[in-house]
Amino acid sequence: MVLALAAAITAANAQVKSISAAQTAVQKAKADVENPKKAEKFGTWIKYGQALLDAYNAPAGNGWLGASRQEVQLVSNNEKPSNVEQVVLGGQAWEKEIYPTRNYYYNAAGQLGIIEVTKPVVENALDLALEAYKKAAELDVKHSKTKDITGAMLSIAGKFNEDAYTAYTLGDVKKASQLFESAAAARETEPLCQVDSNSVYNAGFTAWLGGDLDRAEKFFKKSYEIGYYGDGGETFAKLADIAEKKGNVEKSKDYLEEGFQKYPQSQSILVGLINYYINNNGSTDRLFELLDEAKKNEPNNPSLYYVEGNICNQLGKTEEAVVAYDQCAVIDPNYAYGFIGKGQMFYNQAIKYSEEAQNEMDDAKYMALVDKFENSLKACIDPFEKAFDILKDDATKTAVAEYLKNACFRFRTSDASYQEKYDKYAAVVSAAQGQ
Repeated sequence: MVLALAAAITAANAQVKSISAAQTAVQKAKADVENPKKAEKFGTWIKYGQALLDAYNAPAGNGWLGASRQEVQLVSNNEKPSNVEQVVLGGQAWEKEIYPTRNYYYNAAGQLGIIEVTKPVVENALDLALEAYKKAAELDVKHSKTKDITGAMLSIAGKFNEDAYTAYTLGDVKKASQLFESAAAARETEPLCQVDSNSVYNAGFTAWLGGDLDRAEKFFKKSYEIGYYGDGGETFAKLADIAEKKGNVEKSKDYLEEGFQKYPQSQSILVGLINYYINNNGSTDRLFELLDEAKKNEPNNPSLYYVEGNICNQLGKTEEAVVAYDQCAVIDPNYAYGFIGKGQMFYNQAIKYSEEAQNEMDDAKYMALVDKFENSLKACIDPFEKAFDILKDDATKTAVAEYLKNACFRFRTSDASYQEKYDKYAAVVSAAQGQ
């Protein structure tokens, strides 16, 4: 795919017109379509469409995606950029070369990965070109140029798509969504009349990334209607997410359940269903069935056992919760949240026993509750300390230190080791609070 794309762009860019030549050609072709007599001929509109495509290509220069700097310099008569910047896009380092009409972005391997036109010859050239070819098709009553016209429309759709990916890479998801929509619309235009399911889905996905739920829902529903469900059924997961955010919880569940039937291995759908049953007190049997499915798909994912531990904890199944939390460390010794979940469970149990003891009037029962309180409080210390040693995030580390400080405070006078622990974690909390 990469080689085919690079070759296609190379062939196209080898014939790029100069800016002045492209401007002149557009002006001449536009004058012809504005001439009433010439405007009646489909050939006039085809020439206008081609002139607009040439104008679209001109400011991009002779570079092509995948080309090295040496190759670009060779075909560009050693044109030098006015400035070179080091930028980071999506966590990846790029070297940005700035030219009068464009920016070239080279990746770490020294290959041209992004071409960003900054000064187009004609605004909305692709939209105008599509309209020109559409008009040509209407006038070509004998369909003698259908192949040429549909080929041009495919090219326009491809260029919209390339621009959409460029906008997405540059972080402008709103523009990307609009361009993906234009790509899909170009493919749907008569006489091409093709469904571009990928661009429809991408229009929804980029809108979803930008938080435009109404627009995202529109395109994901269209994707759903044409039977395109994205990679692993992501269309169902995204529609469910949108429905939930809009307050339609039951509709969200319906999308997830339908998606699960078609894509039982989709982690997005499984996690969505698990969250639904947790948040809406659904059937726990169904919930564990879904967890088992998730484990089959990702047996080495510790977060699934963390979720299982949380569920068991909520159901009052302490022993099962401990087994699940401990399994997190078996899978990944550096996964801190299994330890945190276990520590929080015992800490919260201790708080519960403490509150019950305060309200108990019977001495024997009171002492029994105090004993449970202290056992639970001691039980939370070890997992919290293991989490503290693993964690890299300062905020989470401080939160765990707060738990440990509180737990160790209870036993500091009975054992010197608890006093040491208390001092250690109290100092961490104080430092975080700037005291």
